[in-house]
Amino acid sequence: MTDCIVLGAGMVGVSTALALQARGWSVALVDRRAPGQETSHGNAGIIQTEAAEPYAMPLALRSLARIALGRDNDVAYSLRGLLGMAPALARYARASRASGRAARGAVYSALTARAAQDHAPLIEAAGAEALIAQQGYLEVYRYPKAFAAGQAEAERLGAAYGVPSRPLDGAALAAREPALRIPMAGALHWTGPWTCSDPGGLVAAYARLFEARGGQLLTGDAASLTRAGSGWQVTTPEGRIEAPRGVVALGPWSPLLLRGFGLRVPMILKRGYHGHFAAPVMPRLPLVMADHGLVLSPMRAGLRLATGAALVGHAEASAPLQLHRGAKAVADAIDLGPRVQEAQWHGTRPCLPDMLPVLGEAPGQPGLWLHFGHGHQGFTLGPTTAALLAEAMAGGKGVPEALSPGRPGLLA
Repeated sequence: MTDCIVLGAGMVGVSTALALQARGWSVALVDRRAPGQETSHGNAGIIQTEAAEPYAMPLALRSLARIALGRDNDVAYSLRGLLGMAPALARYARASRASGRAARGAVYSALTARAAQDHAPLIEAAGAEALIAQQGYLEVYRYPKAFAAGQAEAERLGAAYGVPSRPLDGAALAAREPALRIPMAGALHWTGPWTCSDPGGLVAAYARLFEARGGQLLTGDAASLTRAGSGWQVTTPEGRIEAPRGVVALGPWSPLLLRGFGLRVPMILKRGYHGHFAAPVMPRLPLVMADHGLVLSPMRAGLRLATGAALVGHAEASAPLQLHRGAKAVADAIDLGPRVQEAQWHGTRPCLPDMLPVLGEAPGQPGLWLHFGHGHQGFTLGPTTAALLAEAMAGGKGVPEALSPGRPGLLA
């Protein structure tokens, strides 16, 4: 008998399936695509143990004006997207105030601090060590004023949460990273994070581990989820699968499914794009180009340029302006080489208005559990929050109240 159906085979869903399986449960993992082919496939490949606070919305008037005028490559938007997400964005802005960030940081930092160690046994068991490096990444600054501000923020995070980093001046950065072709003001070396040369490949390796341990990996549409007596069922080409429990781990698509069960979940959709380049000199570490809103990550497929956030709806057409602008902006600093010929990828980060993921049983829907809303950190936090959710589903109290579906203002 199947004990649980997990919907969604990204990092969060696969990690959930593995965590429940480790408790002796029989699990069916269902997705319309192969594991790790949606948002988990396209990120910058960093397990961000240094991300002690969720990414806040810029609130300074100058920053907002630059975004509104299209002069900031960190954030883009469409009017349709802004209008559709306006109530959630207003709440996200309130949560982004300094007091809100500190309150959420107390919860969030406890999760990210353990993320690498929660990944570690899965990486080893999946035989995926070749995909992982444990040398951190560099946050690079062109301009002294921005570098000074970055150092001050790193010192704040170090004092508040014990996040390790070290500043590199321009000369030390040039010696550390020969791929950079022009002088820079400096960089912050975040030493704790682990990096991955194929994020989608790591999720696929975890999924193979799940299957090797006896799990069912099935193709199916989450929209077929319905009640089956006191439990749940989905339809797959292999037939109907029933279980007393289901987990919604569909990332940005979760609200669309839950609306059919009377649950309205406000969400900010942050679309990101990437492209690969055949760089003649590959950076030694991933480079967060702080002045241009992008990340350059050495990957199996080439040098991946990954963008910031575009606030657009699910159905809006691909418009990789941030990718093109970013490539042009860093062309003097690093030789990207020719673009690798591939279909243009984009994926969507699922951000809840209070900047924290949701873990727990859905109100009014016994046996239906929620596990989504990780924002920028689904790849980082999948195994960590999966362990907490599995404990709660087994009758424990592993989930902090701040992450529960019943927290004030989350569900309508």
